[in-house]
Amino acid sequence: MFVAGHLGDRLDLRTFLTIGMIGTGVCTTMFGFAFWANIHTFYYFLAIQTLAGWFQSIGWPCVVAVLGNWFDKKRRGVIMGIWSAHTSIGNIIGSLIATGLLKFGWGWSFVGPALLITFLGVVVYLFLPVNPPAVEAERDGTEVDSTMRLGDTITESFLSSRMSTGFDRRAVGFLAAWKIPGVAPFAFCLFFTKLVSYTFLYWLPFYVSQTEIGGEHLSQETSGNLSTLFDVGGVVGGILAGYFSDQLDGRAITAGGFIYLTIPALFLYRIYGHVSMTINIILMFVAGLFVNGPYALITTAVAADLGTHKSLKGNARALATVTAIIDGTGSVGAAIGPVLTGYIAAISWDAVFYMLMTAALISGLLLTTLIIGEVKTLLYGSSEEDEVDAASAPRPPIDVLL
Repeated sequence: MFVAGHLGDRLDLRTFLTIGMIGTGVCTTMFGFAFWANIHTFYYFLAIQTLAGWFQSIGWPCVVAVLGNWFDKKRRGVIMGIWSAHTSIGNIIGSLIATGLLKFGWGWSFVGPALLITFLGVVVYLFLPVNPPAVEAERDGTEVDSTMRLGDTITESFLSSRMSTGFDRRAVGFLAAWKIPGVAPFAFCLFFTKLVSYTFLYWLPFYVSQTEIGGEHLSQETSGNLSTLFDVGGVVGGILAGYFSDQLDGRAITAGGFIYLTIPALFLYRIYGHVSMTINIILMFVAGLFVNGPYALITTAVAADLGTHKSLKGNARALATVTAIIDGTGSVGAAIGPVLTGYIAAISWDAVFYMLMTAALISGLLLTTLIIGEVKTLLYGSSEEDEVDAASAPRPPIDVLL
């Protein structure tokens, strides 16, 4: 994702995104093809899955960059909160499609979604407007804080190394993007937030099937369908987090509040989730709301805000790069969490939930400085613009200070 975001700020987003989607479809098809080809070599699956991961990593930086081109900071939270519901909806639909096709052979569980994403990749290439000028429209809002100014166009070919005269601003480098205020804290916060989210994504169906709910074990198909309620809660959580962050004008305050509420939500789900189906459904929904709420907020509105930070002065493009840094760092946590769970679950599921609660606590603590800064802004009215202007203003000589 680090590489994909770096390229996303330098290449045509529509073409690059299409390559990612079709490439993902091809790799997923190859994974399912092993069913009919009777392939059982571990390294075949490892290589295909790794390549598929590279193609999939193109998606998020590109789509957040496109949304950032269209909407300004004032309404990004709620708009991107609603828009980010596609992640949870995709998880739900993907699970249902894979489960439904499983009876025809596990290969179809991969080929079905692969055909769908390939088709939609073609749709994206034909119809996606990456910025308002592409369809002769005006951008929402008047602030010059996006990666595109009105009148800017991308006319260079996909492989062109030079920008056209209509879009001649230099893209921010990878290391420079890390130095944008707020990028590093949110990136490492997402590391632990995504660790929790993806552990649930991959392990929740198995956990449900292994746990007596109302005194009985559920089938694998029922467990898989029930676990989608976690993503339903995530849809609501993403919208609420975006709305509250817009109203408070505090992304860190909102994200931190949701993250800290994740801890009791996980605790209650572990302790009381087995009592009855109704209680399990309610607590699973609540857990999904608080776990995926800040995840959706950080990977969308926060990334877009930081990628169009005032310190850039509107002169450089960093949206895809910043999105990739934040979500790429989070993806490391997403990889580590499920692996750790495989070992810890062998000891006890209580230990797994304690690990997840600890990760949530660390995630919230990493935002402490940013939360304090936003609280001061709410109380005293200092603004991000004032801080940037002060930071960029000439400093007096040392003898004057003395």
